[in-house]
Amino acid sequence: MKNKPAFPGRVVYWLAAAVILGLGGAGVWTMRAKAEQKRADPPVALRHEGERLVVPAESPLRRTLAVAPATRETVAAPFNLPAMIEADPAKLVKVLPPLAGRIVSLNKQLGDEVKAGDVLFTIDSADLAQANSDAAKARAAMTMARRNLDRQRELDKSEIAAKRDFEQAQSDYDQAASESQRADARLAQLGAKGGGTLQAGGGHILAVRSPINGRVVDLNAATGAYWNDTTASLMTVADLSHVFVTANAQEKDLGHVYVGQSATVKFDAYDDPQPGKVRYVGQILDADTRTTKVRMVFDNPDGRLRPGMFAQATFLSQPHEGIVVPMSAIVQSGFYTRAFVEVAPWQFEPRVIKLGAQIGDRMEVKSGLSAGDRVVVKEGVLLND
Repeated sequence: MKNKPAFPGRVVYWLAAAVILGLGGAGVWTMRAKAEQKRADPPVALRHEGERLVVPAESPLRRTLAVAPATRETVAAPFNLPAMIEADPAKLVKVLPPLAGRIVSLNKQLGDEVKAGDVLFTIDSADLAQANSDAAKARAAMTMARRNLDRQRELDKSEIAAKRDFEQAQSDYDQAASESQRADARLAQLGAKGGGTLQAGGGHILAVRSPINGRVVDLNAATGAYWNDTTASLMTVADLSHVFVTANAQEKDLGHVYVGQSATVKFDAYDDPQPGKVRYVGQILDADTRTTKVRMVFDNPDGRLRPGMFAQATFLSQPHEGIVVPMSAIVQSGFYTRAFVEVAPWQFEPRVIKLGAQIGDRMEVKSGLSAGDRVVVKEGVLLND
């Protein structure tokens, strides 16, 4: 008997091997394709579950987000107001000549230091000559009336003259005395009599003296000029040993300023800020600017602070308890300001909040958060989608 050929069995064997190898290769290819697709599709960074934002375990946000609690602290919020240096009104005198006349001499020039009683300028005035003349006439009339009254008194005692003549003499004397007092009062008002700030240097020369210690800060005339406007200041004397720093507070700031309040003033002209205290808060608002004056007094022995200089005043409002978070926790979303609060591990809810004052790198939260709420303080903007 002849042996059957083994060819068909081998064919089957090799076909089976090929099928097995093909299936193995297909499996490897499928696994590799799945792995490549898994690498191609990044992990979900953030998942929405209703109002909550869930950060999955494989999310890269877990490596960037940071959470910290909101704290309750005593808040004394700083706020800034524009300010300006002003001279003390009680130590600034605008010297007005009481009479028209020609300026004979200017005894003090712009910038000169003066003492109370120093002669500032002299003026030659015809009105002063007239006032002196009127006073002299009034005194002479009073002297004559007195002599007549004395004669009538003696005659009345001797019953020689009529009673009516004595009474008339008494009336004339009273009128003359009154006129003399009026003329002397006029001279005293001008300063030419009684040792006022002005003094007559003759019948028509008036010496105008300084009423305070200080310095001439304004001069509007020259020697030889004729001054006929008695409502305009010829010279201004100011004592600038201390000055006012006046801040302008708006209506919204009035609840935060008070007498005795501490402040720090930064002058535009100098680098070093200076501490101060509020001395006065105005009681009336300016109708045009809707602001009121907040004044602080500063010593100025070296004259560095000059009226008209600009400054910036920083005040601390009255201390109160408040919720405080870092500024990095604040996220602006359209018209709303939000913070993201952790309600469960890696689960957050957005909260609309109302902000108060800024204290350094932190913000006061008026509403929307409670003390102890854990908020996202780093990269919270990544949750703001």
